[in-house]
Amino acid sequence: MLELRLFVKEKRKSANLTQKELAEKAGVGLRLVRDLEQGKTNLNMTGVNRVLALFGHELGPINSREAIRYEKS
Repeated sequence: MLELRLFVKEKRKSANLTQKELAEKAGVGLRLVRDLEQGKTNLNMTGVNRVLALFGHELGPINSREAIRYEKS
């Protein structure tokens, strides 16, 4: 699975959107989009989900055991 930052960047580019345009469409600040695409880890989950919703996705909680198992595969 793609890293979140790469997923958002690729989806944004395939939709021919600038970071500013994506932020406006999602109703979030430009800083959030920039930080998201740079892989920053301390982001507002609500804002991230607004961006992801434009592409038909969302973040949600996962079990820590599942995360460890995923990282090993």
